Amino acid sequence: MAMTSRAIFSLILVLSTSFFLLPHPCDGHSLKICSFDQIYQFGDSISDAGNLIREPVGATTSACRRLPYGQTFFHRATGRCSDGQLMIDFIAKAAGLPFLDAYKDNGGDFTHGVNFAVAGSTALSVEYLAKRNISIPITNSSLGVQLDWMSKHFDSICNTSRDCVEKFKDSLFMVGTIGGNDINGALLQGKSIKETKSLVPSMVQAKKNAVRTVVRYGAVRVVVPGNFPIGCFPIYLTRFKTNNSTAYDEHKCLKDLNELTKFQNEQLRRGIRELKKEFPNVVITYGDYYKAFEWLYNNADYLGFDTSTKQKACCGSGGDYNFNLTRQCGADPDVPVCQNPNQLISWDGIHLTQEAYKHMAAWLVDDLLPKLHCSS
Repeated sequence: MAMTSRAIFSLILVLSTSFFLLPHPCDGHSLKICSFDQIYQFGDSISDAGNLIREPVGATTSACRRLPYGQTFFHRATGRCSDGQLMIDFIAKAAGLPFLDAYKDNGGDFTHGVNFAVAGSTALSVEYLAKRNISIPITNSSLGVQLDWMSKHFDSICNTSRDCVEKFKDSLFMVGTIGGNDINGALLQGKSIKETKSLVPSMVQAKKNAVRTVVRYGAVRVVVPGNFPIGCFPIYLTRFKTNNSTAYDEHKCLKDLNELTKFQNEQLRRGIRELKKEFPNVVITYGDYYKAFEWLYNNADYLGFDTSTKQKACCGSGGDYNFNLTRQCGADPDVPVCQNPNQLISWDGIHLTQEAYKHMAAWLVDDLLPKLHCSS
């Protein structure tokens, strides 16, 4: 049947609108305008490129140390908790830099920066959390520990403080995302949302102190990312599933958990505003991971994702969300993997697929570029 002129116009409008919604791909080197020589990354499993699997516990217990993790791009497990590349890998590409090697990689090339992130790490120290009856069994390498590694590394490559300032004037510092495991630990160990919220001021303070530390070493461009809307993730949708329809928003995500994340992110943004006053000559900006994920979620169909599996894990088994806390991807070799990870947003119910990270990183780079005040 021939299409009417109105139908054709509507189709063109939809296609053109979706085109303008799409950011530039990160491998287009859009960050090269900033002329970054190095990138220094702190964080957790969203950014870890292989630190946890080089720690005593992680080397034997981390699911990310074996296939199917890494299958899509690397064809082997690298310690990245995804089927392939992470957001920081795409950000490095956008800056025209190679992937950052993990700090604990003895054969790593740190010419263009270092990845200090550790899967399972927390913004607060494990000792602080233990006093709040929250245990973190995976790693002790909290943000404070990662900063100690950074100091040790910088002290080995800088002769003087002035030398450090000169070395890092063209560097990008990514302080996070981190803090998700503080929240995970609290909620999954039975803390109420109110109790979990009480951790947020200390978490924000830890991140502010981290920014102060990198600035003292000479950082002039710092991104401090927020957290994702965790109420849309299979791990939480499974753990806190309820028959109460009012608990879910229009996207079938858990409202209370997303409100918790919004609260956490707003407190962080307030902290960043305070840091900007404290360091008026340093570019310190918020990385809106929440909005990047929200954009991805809302435009999943245009981006090529299968919207019928939007809330399901690719690697997993059981339940409405293809996720089982006692039978997780990588930990059990019999856990199935979907045929096309590029069509799913969630990789293992906790982390995202390479395809999701690619689109989010592209959105984030477009959002950050004007805020970084780079000159051509």
